[in-house]
Order: sequence, then C-alpha cells, then structure tokens
Amino acid sequence: MVKVRAPRKLVADINVVPYIDVMLVLLVVFMITAPMMTQGLQVELPKTSSQPITTDDEPVVLTVKRDGGYFINVGESQQSSASLDTVRGHVERIRRNAPQTQFLVEGDADVAYGRVIELMSALQGAGVERLGLVTEPPETGR
Repeated sequence: MVKVRAPRKLVADINVVPYIDVMLVLLVVFMITAPMMTQGLQVELPKTSSQPITTDDEPVVLTVKRDGGYFINVGESQQSSASLDTVRGHVERIRRNAPQTQFLVEGDADVAYGRVIELMSALQGAGVERLGLVTEPPETGR
C-alpha cells in the first residue's frame, strides 16, 4: 500500500529577523557618525550678554580664525580659507542674488581687532547693510 502525502501548505510569513539586524547596524553607524557631521569652524568666541538675532532666512556666517584666515559659510557649504578680496567677491555675488541676506561675523576671541574691522569694512564696501556679530553668553556661576 502506497501512502499518499497531503501537499504541504505554503507559509506566507516574512522573516523579519535579518531586517532587524540591518536596522540595528545602521542605527549604530548613524550614532557614531552623527557627532562628526557638525558643520562650521571651531572658534573661541568672545563672551558677552546680548540679545539674540532673529531672522527668517539662513544667515551667511563669515569667520575670522585665530591665525587671521577668513572663511565664509553659506548654509551647508563651507569655503576654505580665502583672502579678503575673495570673500568680498562671494559676498557681492550673494547680495546680487538675495539682497536681504543677513551677514554674521564671528571672530576668535584672540584674533587681532584690526582683522575683524578689515572684514567688516570689506563687507560695508560690498554693500552689506544687515550685519551682526556672533558671541557666546557669559558663563554663569553654578
């Protein structure tokens, strides 16, 4: 006598264990790389109490490093060290495309005062009317 087997039922479940493994690996990768994704330059800003500037648009940040180098940061992009004439050319191009752009100057606390004034003078020569200075609030006693 020959036994006839009943056909096997197909299983329509999806095995999600490999997807969970991939998600955990991606989570770890993003947790490790996220702190490295900060933008901007490391500058020791002077500490003072002042009112924050509120603006609707993304401001253009011009940085004067301790060694006197000028940098320009527009949104996500960051330029490398540039001369004062190069920075002025970039600023004029930005103003042509968006005349109401806010410009912020951040200078290292140890940079020579004259370097910041040279930058501000070049910005004024490029027609910048909306200019602010970036500082950090003073540390309060804990």
